[in-house]
Amino acid sequence: MIVLITLVVVSAFTLSSSNLKSVGNMQVREEAVAAANNAVDQALSAPFTNALGTQTFAVDINHDGTADYSVQVGTPTCLRAATASDPAPSDVELPVALQSASTWNTDWDFDATVKDAASGATVRIRQGIRLLLSQIQKDSVCN
Repeated sequence: MIVLITLVVVSAFTLSSSNLKSVGNMQVREEAVAAANNAVDQALSAPFTNALGTQTFAVDINHDGTADYSVQVGTPTCLRAATASDPAPSDVELPVALQSASTWNTDWDFDATVKDAASGATVRIRQGIRLLLSQIQKDSVCN
């Protein structure tokens, strides 16, 4: 009887231990995805007037002052640009700078790779985003 009880206790311990590992892995993955989304948001907050490049962000998920994840956001790819609004008719006597220009719906592909130094976990996400850009912004970053 003691052997049977011991086997039940050992199997229960093993089962709970594996469940704990699974939950811990899912938590790290979800935090890494949140860190990637945070980094993509930071990349989007930059003005779209220059050539875009790869950027690296240190993300502090738990707000303790220490970076928890390192996120590398690759160079965003402009997939498509479609006219959102045409310029309003203007007087030809106005200088070009004062004439209104078109706005563009641009579709972008962002690729982010998250690395957690503590656990060694690596997560890669791809996110599609639509941005409304001016004619000048569109011409400088989306050809």
